[in-house]
Amino acid sequence: MTLRMPSHIAAAALLPALAVITASCADTGPPPLPPLTQAALDAVSEDAGAPKDQLARQVDELFTAEGIGETRAVLLLADGKVAAERYGEGYDSETRFISWSMAKTVTAVLVGMLVADGLLSVDAPAPVPMWQRSGEPRADITLRHLLQMRSGLRHTEAGDPPYDSAEVRMLFLDGRDDMAKWAKEQPLEAEPGTHFEYSSNTTVILADIAARALTDSEDPDIRRRAVTNYLEERLFTPLGMTSIVPEFDASGTLIGGSLMHATARDYAKFGEFMRIGGRAPGGEQLVPSRWIEAMTQPSPAAAFYGYQTWLNQPVPDLENGHPLFPDRAPASLFSLIGHMGQYVLVSPDQRLTLVRLGHSTSAERPAMLQQAADVLALYPQR
Repeated sequence: MTLRMPSHIAAAALLPALAVITASCADTGPPPLPPLTQAALDAVSEDAGAPKDQLARQVDELFTAEGIGETRAVLLLADGKVAAERYGEGYDSETRFISWSMAKTVTAVLVGMLVADGLLSVDAPAPVPMWQRSGEPRADITLRHLLQMRSGLRHTEAGDPPYDSAEVRMLFLDGRDDMAKWAKEQPLEAEPGTHFEYSSNTTVILADIAARALTDSEDPDIRRRAVTNYLEERLFTPLGMTSIVPEFDASGTLIGGSLMHATARDYAKFGEFMRIGGRAPGGEQLVPSRWIEAMTQPSPAAAFYGYQTWLNQPVPDLENGHPLFPDRAPASLFSLIGHMGQYVLVSPDQRLTLVRLGHSTSAERPAMLQQAADVLALYPQR
């Protein structure tokens, strides 16, 4: 005889198993997000142009996510207004942060103003007297070659050990007292114009050329004052960049490849100036808009680089990976980039400027940049 369990008893017997299955399925979903701290919420403006909680979380993760290094300052401008501003412990809106190579882009603007003034010419031979001697192969180097890092001069940006780096030697060892002279003395290793090689020393040559366009004096103090006054009157004061402090070497040459200091707010002002085509907030054209366009156009030797400025142009099969994130943001995005993770990311199509300052190793920077891209992704292209 077969015994049959009543249906209501059988159903009841199955309930514990169904509960286990249901709980198991629920466990496979994403865990709930932790609540936002008050500091994260306070960092975001009410009219940020993006959902406040989402923006607060993405900015917060630039400070709290593991594996991206130490973020010390984040400042986001949307349509020229502060959308988010936050600082790490020990830093605030008055802190001057070192630019490292973000200074290169400032130097390119300095050169652009001198070109606009008729004091320099982009495609003429670079005005370096030692390169103009008879039979000198460096005579073919133009200002454009220097701006686009394709001069062909011998260079090693990062050496192992560090003293094998041409940049280290120029900044701290045998070239430190007259950096431009040391950089200009390097021989060619490639035909001018044919090969991209990132070089902080090249930017110091540009800074020296700028000084010589402004004064004939070899007196270090006169050279320093000429460049300082020009930058103050023509760029920094109109932009309201009151905190910026450029450094000079013993010969009076601006260390235009790596050593300026400014607050996050002043770096953001410079990014905005470039985003709106070289204008001051009041509308004054400080450098021709066509110069900003040239700065943000791909070099013939490197589509990811313009005039001392990094570009978000897609480039397949780059040996060391792309310096930005062309798969995550418009190709029109460009950036100032400095050693150890200093960035001013400018996205004209989204009307955004994002400053991130801190300390990230080369291994940490890709993940940090993806987090920065998450911030930008909250805003549409226009």
